Amino acid sequence: MMQEKFEALSARLQELSLTANQPEVILDQPRYQALVKEIAGLTPTVTAWEDFQALEEEIASTRELLESPELAGMAKEELEALEEKRGKAETQLRLMLLPKDEDDDRNVVMEIRAGAGGDEASLFGGVLLRMYTRYAERHGYEVNYLSLSDTELGGVKEAVFTLSGKGAFSRMKYESGVHRIQRVPATESQGRIHTSTATVAVLPEADEVDIQINPADLRVDTYRSSGKGGQHVNRTDSAVRITHLPTGLVVTCQDEKSQLKNKEQALKVLRSRLYEQKQAQQHEVYAQNRRGQIGTGDRSERIRTYNFPQGRVTDHRIGLTLYQIDQIMDGDLDPIIDALAMEARQQALAESRI
Repeated sequence: MMQEKFEALSARLQELSLTANQPEVILDQPRYQALVKEIAGLTPTVTAWEDFQALEEEIASTRELLESPELAGMAKEELEALEEKRGKAETQLRLMLLPKDEDDDRNVVMEIRAGAGGDEASLFGGVLLRMYTRYAERHGYEVNYLSLSDTELGGVKEAVFTLSGKGAFSRMKYESGVHRIQRVPATESQGRIHTSTATVAVLPEADEVDIQINPADLRVDTYRSSGKGGQHVNRTDSAVRITHLPTGLVVTCQDEKSQLKNKEQALKVLRSRLYEQKQAQQHEVYAQNRRGQIGTGDRSERIRTYNFPQGRVTDHRIGLTLYQIDQIMDGDLDPIIDALAMEARQQALAESRI
């Protein structure tokens, strides 16, 4: 079955290459670019299959050497190494055949909200916001704030922002859920460890073609921005609150000085939330709200714990514990995200019939 799939992909790549070289196709730039994109996507997979076939031939020829008394010992040793290499290569090929998440290449709308824990929860929200923006810097993602509600102590009650860049959703989708922090707050005189939480939601950014919004279904309210912003926010009703009447979803945006830009950004978030609801209904993951993703914010519901006294970060979904809390809080999330992505692929592979 695997061989049939790869042979079909090889045939498709050959067909695309022949078509893309036709003069009339080269002149049709939209069609030509679409072909080039598909070719670029298929080439690594087909190349991996060709390498696997070459490996199979090498194994077969090495097996023949087992019949030679002079070379049998060396051939046996080499065969063991080739068989091990073959096993890893076959696993990689099967992973390549898994259906790709259609949202993986999308940009991301992220939401961070303080959960249980009072002021300490807001401070934790600020810590998470810094962690994700530092991660974005490491990967070249562009950060654009849509809404930010901070506190006098430097915490964050709520932050809504976008991350734009290649494969942003494929990496950030594993961050959805309740995050828990355990540390001694600066205001704690007796050195007691406090536990607080913040919720993180990660939504694939939806395009207008994905979700059509009827203007009649919207109630748009304007008001004066709160928080930082200088004299401007005290004089101008630039902040926008949009209510989607059919679903009751409410989105606010106050980060831009222009009311028009705030409305545009709020619609972007609303479109992403509606898209997420649509996807959730199709996959029957959860009902028409986001509680299935971020929970209630209670301390008992958590995907990850950041324990500062012990210097450890534990992701409870895969039982991974790393004693690298400083690096992780500074945005070095790749060790965790890589492990989560591998676990997801292995689980998908186990459930597939490839």
